[in-house]
Amino acid sequence: MAEKPYEWADGATLEDHSRRKHKILREYFSEYLTVRCQLPKQERFRLAIVDGFAGGGRYQCGTAGSPLIFVEELKRAIETVNVQRAAQGLGLIEIECLLILNDHNRDAIEALKGNIAPLQAEIVENVPKLHLRIAYLTEAFEAVYPQMKALLDQGRYRNVLFNLDQCGHSHVQRQTLLDIMRSYHSVEIFYTFAIEALVSFLQKSDPVQLAAQLRPFDIDATNLGTLNGAMSKGNWLGAAERLVFETFRTCAPFVSPFSINNPDGWRYWLIHFGNFYRARQVYNNILHENSSAQAHFGRSGLNMLSYDPSHEDGSLYLFDLSGREAAKTQLLTDIPKLISGSGDVIGVGDFYESIYNTTPAHTDDVHSAIIENPDVEVITPAGGERRKANTIAIGDMLKLKPQTSFYPMFLREPHK
Repeated sequence: MAEKPYEWADGATLEDHSRRKHKILREYFSEYLTVRCQLPKQERFRLAIVDGFAGGGRYQCGTAGSPLIFVEELKRAIETVNVQRAAQGLGLIEIECLLILNDHNRDAIEALKGNIAPLQAEIVENVPKLHLRIAYLTEAFEAVYPQMKALLDQGRYRNVLFNLDQCGHSHVQRQTLLDIMRSYHSVEIFYTFAIEALVSFLQKSDPVQLAAQLRPFDIDATNLGTLNGAMSKGNWLGAAERLVFETFRTCAPFVSPFSINNPDGWRYWLIHFGNFYRARQVYNNILHENSSAQAHFGRSGLNMLSYDPSHEDGSLYLFDLSGREAAKTQLLTDIPKLISGSGDVIGVGDFYESIYNTTPAHTDDVHSAIIENPDVEVITPAGGERRKANTIAIGDMLKLKPQTSFYPMFLREPHK
């Protein structure tokens, strides 16, 4: 696929898929800051943000790009959080942020400097609790990555967000993704690419695996014309999603392989990488608040990638109300099956660790399916039983009831 970099000097056009991913990015970052600034005794939160393909900051229509989104949300968060803390009688908090902005296009960086300067000046003048340092770089991402790491290491940042919104696929190496996720205690990546570019790369680097992944879906990866014709079909989305997950699953403990929803053809992928289940849990919830922004094809319970076109019909999951109802139905069956894999009990924390790489479900739907499940009970650390979904806590235990409608296969009587 020919890459089409934005022409920032003349004003870049904001495409629909970019608008959707920016809305997700803004809302996730807002929630991220709220969660990370909620400890009662906390006085300071330090983070670094790396925007590897930052662009010019504003599109031709005036809409903010990712660098401005980060700055706007930092300003909004510090003001909102401190109003809430003051109302609760808590001390105010300060945020210290290093913002590394890179783009290989010098016109883009010059435009970005002009667009970000008024926001930065306002913060210096009116938001004393926000300490923002900005570093501008102008190199290809892979070439400048060591310099980015040096800046992060120099500041000893443990909380790091990378936004890697590239054209095509080739500008960020898989090994670099792996290095990012292993280099920092609390790190997350938003990673964007075009699926045709990934398929073209895999045709050259691992054609056998690519063919094996796509063969059950009757998709010929050696012919991009065939691929283009299949892109608006559900089975293509199911095949591509599994291919994406298998390609990147070793880069992080939690990988969300969801496409940006485009019924005319699922071409662009926005992947979130995280080291902890909590990040994926929040990301799933944000997607449900932006229903139809991303898409999944297959199962909607706890085994979202187990769709087999030769045995069952998959379904399109758009994180909307109808999808959530289907997810709850599958969760009622999937949850006791998962618990049985541990015997008859599993801690809620271990349960979360087990499920969040393989489910698109909202936290509320998972909790409702637990409470409404005839085969499961929730036991508190004190030995009591939870009755309401919104009271389930990390220290609780999920236990199969003594008499259940669910029986593991090996416990069933043999057929006579």
